[in-house]
Amino acid sequence: MKDSFGRKIDYLRLSITDRCNLRCRYCMPEDGVESVGHGGVLSYEELLRIAAAAARLGIKKIRVTGGEPLVRKGVVGFIKQLAELPGHPEITLTTNGLLLDQMAADLKQAGLARVNISLDTLREDRFEEITRRPGLQRVLDGIQQAAAVGLAPLKINMVPIRGVNADEIADFGRLTLKHPWEVRFIEFMPVSDGLGYTADNRFSAQEIMTDLESIGLLTPMDPPGPPGPARLFRYGDSPGRIGVIPAVSSHFCDECNRLRVTADGRVRPCLLCSDELDLRDALRLGASDLELETILRNAAMAKPKQHRVGEKDYLEGRRGMQQIGG
Repeated sequence: MKDSFGRKIDYLRLSITDRCNLRCRYCMPEDGVESVGHGGVLSYEELLRIAAAAARLGIKKIRVTGGEPLVRKGVVGFIKQLAELPGHPEITLTTNGLLLDQMAADLKQAGLARVNISLDTLREDRFEEITRRPGLQRVLDGIQQAAAVGLAPLKINMVPIRGVNADEIADFGRLTLKHPWEVRFIEFMPVSDGLGYTADNRFSAQEIMTDLESIGLLTPMDPPGPPGPARLFRYGDSPGRIGVIPAVSSHFCDECNRLRVTADGRVRPCLLCSDELDLRDALRLGASDLELETILRNAAMAKPKQHRVGEKDYLEGRRGMQQIGG
């Protein structure tokens, strides 16, 4: 499956819930968050039909997202079904880590290949300030448990925000000196309006690199697999590696290979564009497998050449990250 610019689309991000057990300030407001509701969220059977259609079209990797995917009951069984799809696409998951220490072993046994853990601070008081909830130690325990059961390479995603947590970049970088983890720094993206942070809070990729270089010399690395958005580095012979994702300042749109499906059944060609195609109505009106494949193909063809963040007429969307699927 290719888009109109010749990019091969082989990666699907599949959101299974818009619910979350945190309230991160750059993602959603503290209260007044309207959930799609039980009837609006796709069932596991519907999600599996979409995933199967995507696999038939050449999708090789499916990332399960939320909200927080581990809050949805039955997620382990769903992961098992995804892993058993024809073609055996790689199944990965992004989580905030709060429930990971309890579930890592079962997820691994079900067929999950690896996890990305979103973590923006290593300080308990700041964790509660950013997420509006306690729980840093539970996340750290989850990271250790995921590593212990072999959900590897384990990746930690940090979003540096000016005036909030950007002073911890070096602390996160030092984790790679001791652990075989990939610690990734992602430029803050103003995906939706009405939140506490603006584009002025963005800490650029170049500023991130400057802070990381205060630890030591960073050696560029080739990606171990297909190219992704992260530019990879390593400190000497450290067991871990550093990833820097210049999501805004130096976009990676030319290499974008993904589609996103929201928990309420919309397929989104681009994270930073609001265009969506409806899969839920098609499913519930009895769409055939061929019709589902056609919608996914149309979504791929609707991918823009690049996002327009930073342009004068760019407008942030109304959907928060928990509604889009990250």
